[in-house]
Amino acid sequence: MDLSEADPKGLVRESYRIDGITAAECRSVFMDWALSLPPGADIPPRVALLLDTYGEPGHPMTAVLREGAEPMPEARRRGGRAARVNDGG
Repeated sequence: MDLSEADPKGLVRESYRIDGITAAECRSVFMDWALSLPPGADIPPRVALLLDTYGEPGHPMTAVLREGAEPMPEARRRGGRAARVNDGG
């Protein structure tokens, strides 16, 4: 995979060029980046390439990309009464 596939709109690249960008702004850029990928795109190798290419220690986008590289927890649906009633836990 090349960089144009990993960051088709250059959103991540540009985020590293913005002086004083905040973590909240980086999360917004990350969301825009993720939504710009084709359906079914394999995210982890793209994030790894972006980190290898742009990842500056201490930059808020680096932290966001590292968070994005972590596996998502398995979604669990609570239905029926369990979804409506707080069981205290």
